[in-house]
Amino acid sequence: MEILGASFLGSKAVTAGKAFHAWNPALGKSIDPAFHEASAEDADEALRLAAGAAPELRALSAESRAAFLDQVGESLLELGDALLARAGEETGLPPQRLAGERARTVGQWKLFASLVREGSWVDARIDRGDPARKPAPKPDIRRMLAPIGPVAVFGASNFPLAFSVAGGDTASALAAGNPVVAKAHPGHPGTSELAARAIVEAARRSGMPEGTFSLLQGGGNEIGLSLVKHPLTRAAGFTGSLRGGRALFDAACARPSPIPLHAEMGSINPVFVLPGALRERAEAFAEGLAQSVTLGVGQFCTNPGLVVGLEGEGLDLLRKKLAERIAASPPGVMLHPGIREGYEAGTSRLERTAGVRLEARSEATSEREKNHGAAAFFTTDARTFLARSELSEEVFGPSTLVVRCGSTEELEEIARKLEGSLTATLHGTPEDLAAHRRLVSILEDRVGRLVWNGYPTGVEVGHAVQHGGPYPATTDPRFTSVGTAAILRFARPVCWQDWPEAALPEELRNANPRGILRLVDGERTRAAL
Repeated sequence: MEILGASFLGSKAVTAGKAFHAWNPALGKSIDPAFHEASAEDADEALRLAAGAAPELRALSAESRAAFLDQVGESLLELGDALLARAGEETGLPPQRLAGERARTVGQWKLFASLVREGSWVDARIDRGDPARKPAPKPDIRRMLAPIGPVAVFGASNFPLAFSVAGGDTASALAAGNPVVAKAHPGHPGTSELAARAIVEAARRSGMPEGTFSLLQGGGNEIGLSLVKHPLTRAAGFTGSLRGGRALFDAACARPSPIPLHAEMGSINPVFVLPGALRERAEAFAEGLAQSVTLGVGQFCTNPGLVVGLEGEGLDLLRKKLAERIAASPPGVMLHPGIREGYEAGTSRLERTAGVRLEARSEATSEREKNHGAAAFFTTDARTFLARSELSEEVFGPSTLVVRCGSTEELEEIARKLEGSLTATLHGTPEDLAAHRRLVSILEDRVGRLVWNGYPTGVEVGHAVQHGGPYPATTDPRFTSVGTAAILRFARPVCWQDWPEAALPEELRNANPRGILRLVDGERTRAAL
């Protein structure tokens, strides 16, 4: 399939504007064709189309919306190997990884389609009225979640499919009944265009209104800021750096009418290895940890960047085996030169820090022209870690820092010092868990997902997953960007008081024609009234 180098304003391809090229990180060269920067005028047109489509989308039946979501999944599959080939060129990610990511992406669309069909996600609540109540009649009040309006979505660098143009933010926003204007990540504009064309085609086949989806290309920050600041934008979703997410969040808050900016940003994902685990399986833990640290060249938001344990023979064995595994790990292609440069700056900063020791680095030759990132492993003691706040900052790439503690109190002090993360992991025995309840309680306040005897890399897409956490992991820890609960970011509650039955949404009518689960007078039921 020929790539046009285009933005899409609804179904219209636009190829005007300043030219830029994608970059092949593995070969160190640009890739044709030229892409064209969208303008502020393009953003305005896309959002005006979205605002025009919003009432029609809100009025669609759940089945129509679900069929559209299913069709997006099918249209992505119809792109075939061309989608994976282009994504591989633009990111350096291997074919097997990209095939798995495509399956996850399609699965997300199907999962949201099933959620919309079932319908209970709208959280319908009914308090029936009582006109005979004294001293004042009780009104009939009915409440449910409704679409929030046009949503801006920003593609992520490290997941060109699952967290980008056709990723979970777009799928969840459309599932809630909102139009979407997506900003393509400049690291993979061709992949973004192909995904956008699949969504545009699915919208055409499904009879969606013009403006249901648009794509804007751009290599700089201006177009993204214009999307967030535009008065027609009602919410935004972002996955990326702390600096980028914070800039967009500040812009969203500074508007005359502020909007929610759901940003996933930085996360160190601490791992606490407790005495029982060190005693029983230090070597096996080191093996699993090394795999988690180096998976995808460390370019996951759930990469375990910090390991904390008590000094002793078990931790000494862990350090020895982890050093062996890190030294034997081959360098890998990083997503683009900017990420590699940031990783090298982060590991250099650690290496220069007094009290921090470089224990191991990948011994294989690292080729800069192939944008290689080399795995690294550092150690320090609790006193140094607690005294140097920069040691708790994320280094995005295949490295980790092991902190030696002299007591349980130091374990807990480190946990208290940590900023918000997406995950925290504990390795231990049932006896460890009982003995470290206070540590667990501290971590519950710091993260969104607690992992027991596993590794944080790998996020299961489902109904119960929480992929979010306190700042700086995200801007709002109440929400997730993965799983069906992600839809809640892009909906708002609306209440109808004493409304005529025939004018109510189906979900709130007495007969409950969709058969959804509702809260009626304080009790959960699917029964008609």
